[in-house]
Amino acid sequence: MIGAMSADVVDEVRYDVHGPVAVVTIDRQHRRNAIDGRTAEALVDALEQFEADADLAVLVLTGAGGAFCAGADLTAIQTLGPRADGPDGPLGFTRRTPSKPTIAAVAGWAVAGGLELALWCDLRIASPQSTFGCFERRWGVPLIDGGTWRLPRVIGMGRALDLVLTGRAVDADEALAIGLVTSVADDPVAAALELGTRLASYPQATMRSDRMSMYEGWGHPLDAALKIEMRHGITVLEEGRKGAQRFAGGEGRGGVGV
Repeated sequence: MIGAMSADVVDEVRYDVHGPVAVVTIDRQHRRNAIDGRTAEALVDALEQFEADADLAVLVLTGAGGAFCAGADLTAIQTLGPRADGPDGPLGFTRRTPSKPTIAAVAGWAVAGGLELALWCDLRIASPQSTFGCFERRWGVPLIDGGTWRLPRVIGMGRALDLVLTGRAVDADEALAIGLVTSVADDPVAAALELGTRLASYPQATMRSDRMSMYEGWGHPLDAALKIEMRHGITVLEEGRKGAQRFAGGEGRGGVGV
């Protein structure tokens, strides 16, 4: 099912709905799905459409034609404003934190800004043929879509410095070993849809609350992080009480349903 995005947006970014999961597909295959200004705006539109739909619980981000995203389209770099202020980065929604979980389904190249888009997602599932890397190092383009903040938080500072300073390629096996990807699957979109559907089956309020506590609490001292956790958790205690009552009644014992 195609969402109600405009025809122009669909040209650059496809929006499909599979039950509780939205799949956003970058479709500029002639440029290995590199992002120009129009595509960046379409990605923002897609995220806003996802956020506005209460029936959708998870967003999957992927690319068409055997590539995830090769980063910024350097042949159209003039269309990508620096966006030093405001909610959006040069490649679209990269300065926003969505309220619901996101999964990157990576097949092929996820390099330069494409790696930053994958890092924007909470989880990453890659095909065995995937390649990651900060390839912008080779032509002097900086990371300005969140990569310098997210990459060390995903794989650690030492490994992140290795990738950022050398710009070397990382295959799927190494990406899995260093924690850059969550899992490797022959069909990452299918695997992401399966995982997204499973996440959507859980009580949503507490999942989203815990997720935001992790993002907002990162980097704070323990006492401040605990206050953030409590601020989010206190708003969903009623759902927690109901879940505890279901467990006490026998639901979920022994990992059933997990």
